Amino acid sequence: MKQKKIPLRTCVVTKESLPKKELLRIVRNKEGEVFVDETGKLNGRGAYIKKDLAVLEQAKKTQILEKKLECKIEDRVYEEIKNIIEK
Repeated sequence: MKQKKIPLRTCVVTKESLPKKELLRIVRNKEGEVFVDETGKLNGRGAYIKKDLAVLEQAKKTQILEKKLECKIEDRVYEEIKNIIEK
């Protein structure tokens, strides 16, 4: 039986290629709204971040998500990401 291929994505902060399940997808849609995509299937420009609080702090400090998504990210989005990681 053929083994199923595991999709890999790259974290925008650490530049590591990890399985999609170990990452969180942040999406900006056409209206410019930014939110967390837990399903990984929503339309829009996406960036992946590792599910780690240290990586989240580094992303916030360097504003890498704002650069990748080409828009301003509100603190409520970072809080939502933090809550999801802490689950």
